Amino acid sequence: MSAIEKLRGLGALARSAPAIVAIGAIGVASIALAADVAQSDETQVARLLKTRLPKTQLTKVDCKKVDGLCEVTAGANLFYVNHGARYLIIGRVYDMETRQDLTAARLLEINPDMLVGGAAKANAAAAEAPDEGAPEVSAAKGGVGRTTLPARPVALNLTGLPSDGAIVWGNRAAKQTVTVFTDFRCGYCRALTNVLRSMDVRVVERPISVLGSRDIADRVYCSKNQEEALHAAYAGEPFKAPGSCDTKGLDANEKFAQKHGLSGTPVIVRSDGAMLEGYRPKEFLEAWLKGAKS
Repeated sequence: MSAIEKLRGLGALARSAPAIVAIGAIGVASIALAADVAQSDETQVARLLKTRLPKTQLTKVDCKKVDGLCEVTAGANLFYVNHGARYLIIGRVYDMETRQDLTAARLLEINPDMLVGGAAKANAAAAEAPDEGAPEVSAAKGGVGRTTLPARPVALNLTGLPSDGAIVWGNRAAKQTVTVFTDFRCGYCRALTNVLRSMDVRVVERPISVLGSRDIADRVYCSKNQEEALHAAYAGEPFKAPGSCDTKGLDANEKFAQKHGLSGTPVIVRSDGAMLEGYRPKEFLEAWLKGAKS
């Protein structure tokens, strides 16, 4: 390139510099404006909720986590409203791209020791609604929908269960073993399975049909490669159709669950019989499993 061409290039760059700076300024301004709008929405929603749920002590309003909704926390309770704070939404929000239960994750952030159930616990907030037509809302009770601690012993004796009916996977040589009662149609069971796959643990999985999944359990149990079929079933992926086999072990799982009142899934049991109901994150499980009594 000649000296004249270089000078011409520098001149063009100099003439375009103001435009580049202007574009950058517009980008920064747009980001700032979006943040202001979100903050404005949150302030407005909080103000409206204080009017419509006057006895509810709001902890935080976040209108940025879920498109089109504002997440509202009130102590250990979690629910959603639209940006106009007219519609109160109780339930779970799923991200279908990442296959994540966003509500479960947030509930565990709010209170890591709570048992996450099928519905967001919003009864304490909505039950205090004024009389001008706001509905009274209560959390789901019992079974998979339970969000409170169960009224049963925190230990479970597994000695009465036969070896049949168990699908053993993970690191079979691991020092720690965990038994889980699961349902192949349970979203929290799928999430727990993904956590256990990332841990150095031997998993003894005992399917029970809480959500009508016995047909899936039969197919997984009778598969030549049970572990591969198990993960395919949770992921909703096809797996090779197996032949028939003896599934009396699965019947034993069902009877055991009924006898001990296991009406929800997942149920997690460590080697010393200590029991947890509901999903737990990896850090919690690792610490809890290390606490097993010899």
